Amino acid sequence: MKSKIILFLLGVLLWISITFSFDIPHLAVGIAAALVVAILTGDLFTTRPYVFKHVQRYLWFLYYIPLFAWECFKANIDVAYRVIHPSCPIHPGIVSVKTSLKSDTALTFLANSITLTPGTLTVDIDKERGILYVHWINVTTCDRKEATKRIVYRFENILKMIFD
Repeated sequence: MKSKIILFLLGVLLWISITFSFDIPHLAVGIAAALVVAILTGDLFTTRPYVFKHVQRYLWFLYYIPLFAWECFKANIDVAYRVIHPSCPIHPGIVSVKTSLKSDTALTFLANSITLTPGTLTVDIDKERGILYVHWINVTTCDRKEATKRIVYRFENILKMIFD
């Protein structure tokens, strides 16, 4: 029940932050949508609702947003450069990277962050071993430790502070 209430409140806050509208019809739609989502998926949302009480997790998330945006910007420039200059070498391939993240939410967030960064795509996750398989547009190393440093390290420590 707590996870449904938390999901509902987060949904309403998200709705308000996206619409920037406080009039009754817009709020009613937002509340209704948040209520439906909370009722249907609240049990799937989190198994640890108490973590939402920790303010530092929100601060770390606020730090993560511009970091992720910067990494996406750099990757966009890199991929655009490779498209504009066809002579620029690419060596696509799948590499395995190691992560120390444990929770499903943290792993999902990491996998999505990698996938949303141009030039990389998370293909599979081996949760038991903490391995992600990532398609990389320009494989510069097949060494797991080095690939982890280049792909995962920039996101992992902050996601650990937020989710684990």
